[in-house]
Amino acid sequence: MTDPLSEVIALLQPRAIFSKGISGAGAWGVRYSDFGQPSFCAVLEGRCRLAVDGQPALTIEGGDFVLLPATPGFTISGFEPVTPERVDPKVAPSPTGEVRHGRRGGRPDVRLLGGYFVFDSPDAALMVSLLPVLVHVRGVERLSTLVQLVRDETSEQRSGRELVLTRLVELLLIEALRSTPSGDTPPGLLRGLADARLAPAIRQMHRHLTRPWTVAQLAKSAALSRSVFFERFTRTVGLPPMEYLLDWRMAVARGLLRGQELSITEVAERVGYSSASTFTAAFSKRVGQPPGRFARGNGQR
Repeated sequence: MTDPLSEVIALLQPRAIFSKGISGAGAWGVRYSDFGQPSFCAVLEGRCRLAVDGQPALTIEGGDFVLLPATPGFTISGFEPVTPERVDPKVAPSPTGEVRHGRRGGRPDVRLLGGYFVFDSPDAALMVSLLPVLVHVRGVERLSTLVQLVRDETSEQRSGRELVLTRLVELLLIEALRSTPSGDTPPGLLRGLADARLAPAIRQMHRHLTRPWTVAQLAKSAALSRSVFFERFTRTVGLPPMEYLLDWRMAVARGLLRGQELSITEVAERVGYSSASTFTAAFSKRVGQPPGRFARGNGQR
């Protein structure tokens, strides 16, 4: 069975880059500027306050996992009043050991494992837009196990380290996203997959990408009228159904053009276009350049 969430993560091409231990005690606070790349934080013990731009502030505690797919600006701190230290993650040097904030001596109030990675896909912005700004998961033991594996692998220079970290990051992403409570999810793919009526239609689009779908056909797979399906899909996913389908087809097409020696006609057929000319027109309009030029610019001959 085609799994839309797994497909999105596969096309994002996540790659592990860096993780570090962080601790804080007493009066402390750090304000990170907008980073843009995906990042995560796991609370190993204790508790602290996290305020992400545009989101309600929350208290995170031992066993919690936070994922920021595009990492806007945020402040992380203890609970005592303090003027946060400002950090630009794009220029700050990478520390070699655990970073300590606030009171230097004694037992910390909180210990965290923070990290960031990159999405290698040039189409990351499109697919990240389908994910929540902030994912906060509490008390999922599988995530805690994965975090510990990331921590262990990062601290050692063993053979195969980069490949192992890449696979662990993929698992972290999938586990965090599918563990997100559906009621807390903003419009996007996760919320659509959590909707019992919309999920079959989304899976049908991904499973049968080449089918010439209409809104009426998709509505039938959701057991809804055409008008109710269109409104519910747009409100839940954040895009009208045919626009979501077009975006997904273009994302798959870009992946095929980058990764395989396929002709334009073959790519067109694999993403549901009956002719290379129709596909070229749609691709050029959506991407801003013809598929042939896109392929040449991404290493294809």
